[in-house]
Amino acid sequence: MKVYYPKRDWPKEYRKVLEDMKDIVDPITGESILDSGVLAGLEVAEDTLKVWLKFESQAEYNILGGAAMAYSRIVGSIMEKFALVKFDNVYVYDLRGNIIGKFEAKKKKAL
Repeated sequence: MKVYYPKRDWPKEYRKVLEDMKDIVDPITGESILDSGVLAGLEVAEDTLKVWLKFESQAEYNILGGAAMAYSRIVGSIMEKFALVKFDNVYVYDLRGNIIGKFEAKKKKAL
């Protein structure tokens, strides 16, 4: 995982992903997830994207009320923007490494 910070010199494949993430809005702040501080890190491979978000899914204050809906919306937006469109496999994690969103494309069987 590469820790996200804005001024970092990112490889080309990461820059493409980050450019698309600018459009994903954090419903709590109204800013992109890059500007709001929600994005903790990411890993980009040929067919796999892994994203870490700055919250703990097991923490009571994050699983109740508006925060849970906001994080759910962020995870859904990441899946919508990247799953099958740009990557066959997309994984979203919280800061503890718990998987909170997962999409894996089914492999086609050869006849």
